[in-house]
Amino acid sequence: MTKNSATPIQTLLSQEPVNQTHTIRGWIRSVRNSKKFSFLVVNDGSCQGSVQVIADATLVNYEAIAAMRIGFCVEIEGLLVVSGGRQGGVELQAGKVDILGEAPEDYPLQKKATSLEFLREIAHLRPRTNTFGAIFRVRNRLNYATHQFFVDRGFVQLHSPIVTGADAEGAGEMFQVTTLDLKNPPKTDKGEVDFTRDYFGHSSNLTVSGQLNAEAYALALGKVYTFGPTFRAENSNTPRHLAEFWMVEPEVAFADLEDIAQLATDYLKYLIQSALDHCREDLLFLQSLYKDDLLETLEHVASSDFKKISYTEAIEILQKADKKFEFAPDWGKDLQTEHERYLTETHFQLPVIVTDYPKDIKAFYMKQNPDKKTVGAMDILVPGVGEIMGGSQREESLEKLTVRMEEMGMNLEELSWYLDLRKYGSCTHAGFGLGFERAVMYVTGMANIRDVIAFPRTPNNCSF
Repeated sequence: MTKNSATPIQTLLSQEPVNQTHTIRGWIRSVRNSKKFSFLVVNDGSCQGSVQVIADATLVNYEAIAAMRIGFCVEIEGLLVVSGGRQGGVELQAGKVDILGEAPEDYPLQKKATSLEFLREIAHLRPRTNTFGAIFRVRNRLNYATHQFFVDRGFVQLHSPIVTGADAEGAGEMFQVTTLDLKNPPKTDKGEVDFTRDYFGHSSNLTVSGQLNAEAYALALGKVYTFGPTFRAENSNTPRHLAEFWMVEPEVAFADLEDIAQLATDYLKYLIQSALDHCREDLLFLQSLYKDDLLETLEHVASSDFKKISYTEAIEILQKADKKFEFAPDWGKDLQTEHERYLTETHFQLPVIVTDYPKDIKAFYMKQNPDKKTVGAMDILVPGVGEIMGGSQREESLEKLTVRMEEMGMNLEELSWYLDLRKYGSCTHAGFGLGFERAVMYVTGMANIRDVIAFPRTPNNCSF
């Protein structure tokens, strides 16, 4: 038997190659014993389904087989046959059962219902549950679909740096990286920490975005995208925030706001359709537990024409709405989730693209509109969640960008290289960002972002 000769359970259940001998490897989900045989339910993570194994009492190690519990790791060789049970399908008649790894009686994953909160405390074991198997197979499909979408459209992937000296968002919520002795750091003559003696020779941080780096490469290669980890030191414990998360950030030269809004729309639809096409079994399982209209919502978004309105139009609609909002809609303030959901679920009953936001609530790099009050920004809102992705046309004018950065009190010297992109052969360009975990949340119907990343990093939590 070769090392990789096991047949995935997904293959056994989908292709049903009966009357053939197969070897499976996986983990016991349940054991039911009788005097003459045992029923073993085995899952290997390749799909939502498990295969039932019948182990006859004549097997040489039947006593050990009958003593197995949930969580045991096994390798089983047997004949695949049509099941005689009422459910139909196939089952494996074991000819040999090898126990590869035992699990004690206090194995924390039993057949009884287990809360998502408890599973976060055992994040190293939760992928063995049906729920997390489904979530991470969907996540894997969305990851693959992301690369497929951009590569098929001629984009070049950029591995942007994780350690940076620049604050791409200008918000200051960054994790600092240092090799200095925190108990006794070197000081300048002014009594401040002397970062010139740090590893990089100046203050450095974990990146909040790969966008600025992507702009540099888009203005040479035309179309690039980054897909990597980003970090925000925001002290937020909401179900939609993480300290470490993954971002998808395409950047396109010679593109304007309309171009990038269309690209974002096409990408979102592509992600959803890929999950519907390849992960329907997992989505149906998640729908049965967490969101009873999940597939209907996803199919609606994937097939809809997105409605496009300006921020000003959105505020006017909200102010005229026959609904009392917790946060009153007011021009100049950011849209709240309740506003976004009203627009998508009640007013238009469609996904909505909102454009041209007030410049004072948006980032420094966004294209300033002729009215001098708004910028060429856009957010895509979807039913059930609200805002899921956002982008903008970037300001290509060196003069306008410099003035805006000065208005915001930013360090121009720190971003001199970014200003050079406007100094040397600038052009119209645009991009957007998608928090990948937000997309996984939406497609799986999960309510808490901590449940769609392998090991969540949040305030006061860096376990595993």
